[in-house]
Amino acid sequence: MKSLNLLFAFLGGAAVGATLGLLFAPEKGEDTRKRIAEMLEEKGIKLNKSEMDKLIDDITAKIRGKVKHIEDTSDL
Repeated sequence: MKSLNLLFAFLGGAAVGATLGLLFAPEKGEDTRKRIAEMLEEKGIKLNKSEMDKLIDDITAKIRGKVKHIEDTSDL
């Protein structure tokens, strides 16, 4: 059971790391938002600037919550 928890922690960390890498990459925020908007449009989702800003804020809040939860429950 502990190895399963370790696997979930690893996968969760990888997902959080990938998302944080995208959001905090050395690109300008405007360029990052444009790339995200283009990826969403390819999937058939179109957002205006305020909707995009809200989406980014929601994602950031969720990531921060997950990171805090991992830190709080980590035995390391």
